[in-house]
Amino acid sequence: MSFNINILRRITPRWVVFTIDISICFLSLILAYYLRFNFSLPPKEAKVLPIVIIIVLGVRALSFIIAKTYAGMVRFTGSRDIVRIFAALFFGSVVFVLINFINLQIHQKYLIPISVIIIDFFVTAFILAFSRLLVKNLYIEFNNPKRERDSVLIYGTGELALITKKTFDRDTKTKYRVVGLVDHHVKITGNKIDGVKVYHLKDLDSILNTKKIKSFIIAEKNIPVIRKKHIIELCLSHDVEVKTIPDVSSWINGELNINQLKKIRIEDLLERAEININKDGIRKNILNKTILVTGAAGSIGSEIVRQLTAFMPKRILLFDIAETPLYDIELELREEFQFNNIEIIIGNIKNKNLVERVFSEFKPDFVYHAAAYKHVPMMENNPAEAIATNVLGTKTIADASVKFGVKKFVMVSTDKAVNPTNVMGASKRVAEIYIQSLIDASETKFITTRFGNVLGSNGSVIPRFRKQIEAGGPVTVTHPEVTRFFMTIPEACQLVLEAGNMGEGGEIFIFDMGEAVKIAHLAQKMISLSGLKPGKDIQIKFTGLRPGEKLYEELLANKENTLPTYHNQIMIAKVREYKLDEVQSEINQLIDTATLGDKIAIVKKMKQIVPEFISKNSVFEELDQN
Repeated sequence: MSFNINILRRITPRWVVFTIDISICFLSLILAYYLRFNFSLPPKEAKVLPIVIIIVLGVRALSFIIAKTYAGMVRFTGSRDIVRIFAALFFGSVVFVLINFINLQIHQKYLIPISVIIIDFFVTAFILAFSRLLVKNLYIEFNNPKRERDSVLIYGTGELALITKKTFDRDTKTKYRVVGLVDHHVKITGNKIDGVKVYHLKDLDSILNTKKIKSFIIAEKNIPVIRKKHIIELCLSHDVEVKTIPDVSSWINGELNINQLKKIRIEDLLERAEININKDGIRKNILNKTILVTGAAGSIGSEIVRQLTAFMPKRILLFDIAETPLYDIELELREEFQFNNIEIIIGNIKNKNLVERVFSEFKPDFVYHAAAYKHVPMMENNPAEAIATNVLGTKTIADASVKFGVKKFVMVSTDKAVNPTNVMGASKRVAEIYIQSLIDASETKFITTRFGNVLGSNGSVIPRFRKQIEAGGPVTVTHPEVTRFFMTIPEACQLVLEAGNMGEGGEIFIFDMGEAVKIAHLAQKMISLSGLKPGKDIQIKFTGLRPGEKLYEELLANKENTLPTYHNQIMIAKVREYKLDEVQSEINQLIDTATLGDKIAIVKKMKQIVPEFISKNSVFEELDQN
């Protein structure tokens, strides 16, 4: 069949389309006369008909040439082509009325009956539009017969959904056919829109059971998170791939292309309702202030910087040791965010001289401390480095904040600091203790924020799973029962800013992380979202818990409780208070021990400072038996 279409392309140049259009105009005019006079043409009308035909066809030809109605590819006729045809015909009909007016002044009669002009307009418009749409549909059918196409459902009945449907209709190369629209509104259920039936969302399960649906396209923006999750989960249970449309701003030449449809990502399944933060309060505190962000090139630090730009600080100091990522975020801020009030500082937060020079020169009003080592197995094998960065680095930045009068210091901590089972978590807990001990020793307000894993952060499980799936598997999970809390990077950073804004000093804020997620289930869903089947196309391999890793994460220690805040997703942990003179000597001893490199001695000292630190799956378990 494609051979016939190729022949059709070669034998239908523009002049052929133009000739056919003029022929249709000729037939329409004759038909208009016969309809007007009940198929019995009066002699006086028949006498002037040849002149009328010449005038009408001449005007129609001129209007077609001006509007270039013949220039479009008939098999790809769209709404713009139909509008162009109507405009050309309307222009011609107006000319006919003007000719009638002139003839009336000269000969006291109309050359063309007004009723004929009206009938001719509608008949010609109908035939020209119908013929083009007929050719288009025949072309689509011949190139992509329905029996060879997979069925598609589209969620939504608004403009975006209809644009998506028309995109499928006009793409002759696609193997998909839209068989229905799905919506949650009862009033329009059962109706047809653009030739396809509208189904109610509550019937989606039975539709997926009875119809062989290949793909489900979510073509509605700002869909409630709960509804979106329900749709995705339902489609995954029926092995139906789920896609969504990109933002309108990314459409090619303002038009949607099927190749632009995006697969649903695991982040969409873990997404939560939009977080509301006190933007006015944050802006009031941040406006025209100098802000220092440590770890500014990292996942959390860089997002904090991005969000800070919206509140118009006087300057943001980006402090990190990673040269290339720091350069990348600098370019992003200058080019995409058009924010140039930045200062790039490459260096190590352990370097006291550098840190104090930075504080002395720029005098930051606020500090967001996100720099840290966070990989559990890496720090389990390198406890000296965990202490050097997570404890000494934090202490260096905190001490400088006190010395140079920083108003607020916000530390980004982790749920692994609660009842730590590994060196990394314990090192962060030691840093928390030191931060807490500074409350009464300075005017700086020290605030700690705690949350779990963030989606897509550097080194997190989701990017790793994605690479493994792209490589054909297997996807490696440490244990079938291991669970984690997840939060997106933007929402975690929003809550960090909000907690920093509300904090009065001394608080450990914990975030509502939602429900814990089984990592094995996460892997299965990621495989399914990729259009593959877990256990068949991609295997899941359990490798065993890594050193220091525990099955379940906690946000609060056993003896801790919480107090609510005005934000329902932020709570305050009630923890033991520490005095600076109680902990400073112990922490200094820990830092000195770390410089000697004796792993056992380092961890032993950490356990003295953090008694709830009980090692799991680690060589340091022997220290807990003494």
